[in-house]
Formats: sequence, structure tokens, C-alpha cells
Amino acid sequence: MKALFKTDKGKVRPHNEDNGGIFYNKKGNCLAIVADGMGGHQAGEVASRIAVMKLQELWADVDDEFTPESAGKWFLDNVTLVNKEIFDHSQQHQEYNGMGTTLVATICTDTFATIVNIGDSRCYLLNDSGFNQLTEDHSLVNELIKAGQISPEDAELHPRKNVLLNAMGTESNIDMDISTITFEEDNKLLLCSDGLSNKVSNSEMEKILMDDTNLNEKADALIQLANHYGGEDNISLAIVCACPESGCA
Repeated sequence: MKALFKTDKGKVRPHNEDNGGIFYNKKGNCLAIVADGMGGHQAGEVASRIAVMKLQELWADVDDEFTPESAGKWFLDNVTLVNKEIFDHSQQHQEYNGMGTTLVATICTDTFATIVNIGDSRCYLLNDSGFNQLTEDHSLVNELIKAGQISPEDAELHPRKNVLLNAMGTESNIDMDISTITFEEDNKLLLCSDGLSNKVSNSEMEKILMDDTNLNEKADALIQLANHYGGEDNISLAIVCACPESGCA
């Protein structure tokens, strides 16, 4: 298994409020995280940093073998804990009041991947069935699409496209989506902030992930394409490849 995280502030934003990383526990299992912060001046940067830093610390202490059930419970328990920490921090510091962050993260083992999602950062899977989005956006426009009030095409230009209905750290309690998939040889997971998914189409992402380049080159190509299309937002992504040692260099 190989994995990589990259982030870029884009071409417009003065600061990068995204955060993330690839982390390994004592058993060698991989935790990939992408967090897209939001809030007032630099508050989003603080929220995403706390989310990633605290989950990294908690992950480093794990030395048990995971099952899909225990991986899901680890996310439920620890994301709840870290959510409360971000919320309490915002309550104790007026300049950070209302800050929050999206979170998409995955625990990857040799046989399965468990994914947690809060907000509109996404996780995609590339396998023999094609390239498919695994997570569902917790956003206003997604609810309007589900209700049949607008089409996916309308959502792209909707004036409230960036309105989230769920974010980590904005409330003391948090709802999250947790799911598990089979993760087989040569499968790839792409986690990303909306700075990528809002600019680069699914077909373009799939083409880059399938091309004959290493993970670093794939990540650079995705970020460069998002910037080519405007780069109005921070761009962050993690790629996890269940590849043999000779693949995904």
C-alpha cells in the first residue's frame, strides 16, 4: 500500500485553510485525512489543524488489529472527541467563534477501507467498476438535488453552493457518515477538498488516476488542473493505492 497527501493554496486565496496528511499506526495501518477549514480570519486554518493534529495523535497510539466494525467505532469515538475539542476551543476564544472544518478520512488495511465524512470534502474509489464517489455531500445543494428541486447541473451554478449543513466543530455534538468497502489490489482512493472536486470533472480525475505516472505526479497533475481552471479555492488531496510494491511508484 502506498499513499500521499498534497495541498496547495490555489491562485486566489491568500492563506491555505486546508489540512491533512497520511499517518501510520503501530500496526502499519494507514489513516488518510483531508480537512477543509472555514470561519473568520484564520479560524478555518485553526479548526482544520486541530482536527488533523488530534486525530494523528490518537491514531499513533493504536496497536490493535482492525475489523470493519472496530474501525468504524474508532472513527465514531475519536471524531466525536475531536469535534468537541474544536467546539470548546471556539467557545474559549472569541476570534475563533463559529469556526469549523469538513472532514473526510479513511482507515486503510490490506483488505478493507473504512471512510468517515462530515461536510463536502469527498472520497472517490477507482476500481474495476470504474470511478465512483463514495461519500455524500452534507450541503444545501445536495439536499435540493435529492428533493428533486434542482438538477446536478443547476447545482454547479447555484448561488448557495458553498452552504454546508454539517461541519466539524460548529456544534458540541456531531453527525457523521461512516462506511466500509472492500479494498483490493490496484484499487485507489482519492480524498479531496472541494477546491479540487468543484473544478475538475470526474472523468478528468479518473483519467489522471489511471495514467502511467507515480502518485506524486498524479497529485501534481490534479492540483495543476484545478489551478488551470481558476484555482479560486485551496486544493487538497490524498491518494491511497492498494498496489503491489512495484506499482504506484
